Amino acid sequence: MNFESAKSQLTKVLVTEEQIQTRVAELAAEIDKKYAGKEVLLVGVLKGAVMFMADLSRALNIPTSMDWMALSSYGSGTVSSGVIRIRKDLDAEIHGKHVIIVEDIIDSGLTLSWLQATLTSRGAASVEVVAFLRKPAAAKVEVPVWLVGYDIPNEFVVGYGLDYNENYRTLNCVAVLDPKVYS
Repeated sequence: MNFESAKSQLTKVLVTEEQIQTRVAELAAEIDKKYAGKEVLLVGVLKGAVMFMADLSRALNIPTSMDWMALSSYGSGTVSSGVIRIRKDLDAEIHGKHVIIVEDIIDSGLTLSWLQATLTSRGAASVEVVAFLRKPAAAKVEVPVWLVGYDIPNEFVVGYGLDYNENYRTLNCVAVLDPKVYS
């Protein structure tokens, strides 16, 4: 879905394509500086982090490898059960490696907090979080996050990997979805 076809279903654009590109380059420069001379494993959280992880990994100059996890706390409902299930685990061994969790968005922080603890318990040399978006007003737990692209209001957003019912992921911006679409 492109922006023109989705425009009538969006209330406002929060982050433009140009802002995305600029901020990803800035985040990559910070990672390059901190991890100079080290190899890093980027761990993306499926499916939302795909766009951000692809752009971020291409902007890095340090040696990196990538792996993916899929997590669920919702089951078949719309309210979190509070129990995290691993739907797709890492293929890579992380013991002794520098791991950067690449997240599309941080809402409550519950799943991310669990993921940080899990990867740390597997013996990673370090575990950092780089999130493109964060909703401070939605936080239920304090999660240590190293780098954040943008703090945004507690609104339902789509684009740049974020979806509603598997739609809008490919928008080249981050926008607020009109509540009429999902209510």
